[in-house]
This record gives sequence, structure tokens and C-alpha cells, in this order.
Amino acid sequence: MSSDARARGDTSIRGSRAVAERQSVDDLSFLPADFTWGVATSAYQIEGAVRADGRLPSIWDTFSHTAGKVAGGDNGDIACDHYHRWRQDITMMKRLGVDAYRLSIAWPRIVPVGDGPVNPAGLAFYDRLIDALLDAGITPYLTLYHWDLPQALQDRGGWTRRETAELFASYASHVAAALGDRVTNWATLNEPQCSAWIGYLEGRHAPGIADIGAAVPASYHLLLGHGLAAQAIRTAVPGARVGLVNLMYACEPASGRDADVEAAARFDGHANRWWLDPIHGRGFPADMVKLYGVDMPEQAGDMETIAAPLDWLGVNYYSPSYIADDPHGGPPHAKETHARGARRTLLDWEIEADGLERVLVRLTRDYAQRPVYVTENGSAWADTLGPDGRVHDPQRITYLEEHLAACASAVRLGVPLAGYFAWSLLDNFEWAYGYGARFGLVHVDFATQKRTVKDSGHRYAAIIRSHHDRTRGAALGTHS
Repeated sequence: MSSDARARGDTSIRGSRAVAERQSVDDLSFLPADFTWGVATSAYQIEGAVRADGRLPSIWDTFSHTAGKVAGGDNGDIACDHYHRWRQDITMMKRLGVDAYRLSIAWPRIVPVGDGPVNPAGLAFYDRLIDALLDAGITPYLTLYHWDLPQALQDRGGWTRRETAELFASYASHVAAALGDRVTNWATLNEPQCSAWIGYLEGRHAPGIADIGAAVPASYHLLLGHGLAAQAIRTAVPGARVGLVNLMYACEPASGRDADVEAAARFDGHANRWWLDPIHGRGFPADMVKLYGVDMPEQAGDMETIAAPLDWLGVNYYSPSYIADDPHGGPPHAKETHARGARRTLLDWEIEADGLERVLVRLTRDYAQRPVYVTENGSAWADTLGPDGRVHDPQRITYLEEHLAACASAVRLGVPLAGYFAWSLLDNFEWAYGYGARFGLVHVDFATQKRTVKDSGHRYAAIIRSHHDRTRGAALGTHS
């Protein structure tokens, strides 16, 4: 528990270890009656049509077309062709019975060079999509930035420059003004730590830079852009519900050695606290500022802007993090290792549903009692279409059931969990992993673009239906 939490005497959240038995996925009665069941995607991963209707290149167009950056030489030029097949994909969502769809808006479609005039054709695409979702009874949750910065802005320095944060707010204002009459739920950024640390520090994602002197200013301007965009959305859309989505890590030392314990604390500062403390009015963690050794580009009033009030928080969680000391590695001088005997996905990511429960409890206990959504959660496998025309993916079903049970346990421990968005609706372009890693509840044959609901999709639909039936029955005073 944080020192702030101790000072408040928080007792509303008990430690996640307090409950010995995991909730069964077949008994999700702890989830609220108005719990939101959804699926999630992002623009560059599914839309394709990268040159259609005035869209110009993003940093991911450039990165994926650079030799050696993406597995198999893959790129998002076509992806799932969602730009042309969105009606079919809404039909897939209806088959799953979801309440909501979390999607991202492509900045290069709306303001193709990052600033300057708005592209009407780009806005028109999302205008049609939002209308069709609402007609289907599916609530849109919009993310304004899921990593596809216009390349023209990167050519001017990208997120290392304050100007990019200001232009992001301008873009947010355009989108909110156009869609805010029908969209209530907004996220400014998706996983800004991946944009900054993987894109500007490690160089494994676009824009492919490996420089702590660039990464720290990028991290700062991403959060400044978040605060400015939150203000812009609220100005354009009275009553908007604004949130931010972070990838969260359940950091555990790889051993009891002091070096590993200290490394886990540094990794937590790098992956969690650096992104959570500022948006909660605590500023950037002083221990990490010292560790990075990079001057912060702070101006008067920035900390208040970054800490703009939020209506909800999004948590993306995939895998636990066992941390070992890495004195010769780059900041934070810590590395992720494997737990002995742990199950792993196709991507070698360990599977541990308890980690999701821990991050949900930690977020609520140490930061704020506000609605929380699991905005991404899923697992990658090498799914294939069988002779029977179906996709049998029992490992994904087990992963889904275990993590939904962890959600129910977190609610029982006091977490105000409001919804769950499975990653992903569709198999898609999985960034540097290309098309070999399949996360979808719906299989996509990328040669033909044929969609097939997997067994996991049918299982998810059954879980949603069961929860809806149970809550409707309770509302009527009956037993379902």
C-alpha cells in the first residue's frame, strides 16, 4: 500500500491474497448488472486502405515498410480490410452479443499531415461506422490515439516536441465536434508507455528510435497531450466520459535477492508509476527522474493539465512480470524473466490470471475509487481453420475464463470494475509480430478475408448471454 493510502487509512480494498478460492467463470454474480461486455480493435491493425480517401502515411506505415522491423515483412496495407468490410464486422459483433466496441480513430485519416485542414472523407468513414454501431445496439468507446502518429509530424520530431501534444488536442477537438453528439465514452491515449518506451527507448516499435534522451520528452508530451485532449473533448462534448488506457504490469521479483527486489521496484516505476502518478496529481516519480537523468520539458501549469480529472481508467493486461536485476541493461536496469513451469502463449508470454486481479486491486487501492474497465485482455495462438470449418482454440477459452474469473474476484475485493473488452474482435496485424500471432475471437483468412467465429468467440457469447439472462432475471425477481 502506498504511503498516501496508509495516510488515508484505506480499508475499502483488501489484499488480493485474502480470497483463497478463485471465482468460477460460471458464477459471475459479483459483476454488476450493468457490466459492459465488449471487444476491442485499433485502426492500423484492422482497417487497411492506407491510401484511401485522403489518408496519408503514419509512423507505422513507414516502420512496417522498413526491412527487418516486422516479422515476415508484414505491414498494415490491407490488414483485415475493415475499411471496406466494417458492416460484416458489425455483424460479427452482433453474433457475439457484445454491448460495446472499443475502436480507435486514425489521426492520419482525419488530419493527414497532423495539422492543417480536416479531411472530410476520413471523418465520414467514422461517421458511418458510429451510426451503424448504434443502429446495431452497440455502444462505441473511442480511442483517439493508438500509436498511428502522422508521419509528417514525426518528420518534425514527433512526440519529442511539445507541438505534437498541442496538435493532438486540436485533432481531438475536430473528432469530438464531429462525433460527440453520438459518442459519450472517450479515451485519449492507448498505452502511452508503449509509444514512449518501445517506440523511442527500445526502438522495437515505430518510430524505431532507441534514445533515452528522446524517450523521456516523448513520455512527457504524450501525457501532456492526454491532458490537453481531455480538455478539448469536454469543451466539445458536455457530459463526455473521458479516460486513459494504460498497459499495467503485475511486478514481482524473480527471486528474494535484494537486487531483484530493488529491480522490481524500478520496473514498477518505469512501467506503472511513471504513467499513473502524474495523471493523479502526484507529478513524475522523483526516483525515476533521477534514474533517467534527462531534463524534463516542464512548463508552468503542465502538471495541472496532465492531471485533468478522469471519469474512468482503462487497464490493458496480458501477462505477469517477474523482474530480475539487469545492471548492464538500459533504464530501468531490470528485465522480465520467466516463472518456472508457467504456461505460455504463442508469443512466449506467461499466463497468470492472478496478475490481472492484482493490478486491478492495486490501481483502486493506491490511486482512485473510480470506474475501471479492462480495455484489453487476450492471448495469441496459432489458430487454424479445421476440416469441420471451425476454429478450435481451447487454450484461448481457458485463458478467457480464468481472466474473467479474476475480474469477478477483483470486484468482490472492492474494485469498481465496469466492463471488460476482449482483445481482439479479429485476428489482425499484431505490430512487430506481423500476422503470425492471432488474438481474435474471430478468425480471419487474410488471403480471402473470410471471417469465422472461433470456439472462443462462441464461448464468450455464451458467457455474455448467461450474465445478461441472470441480471434480467434478478431485475424481474426471478431465477434464471
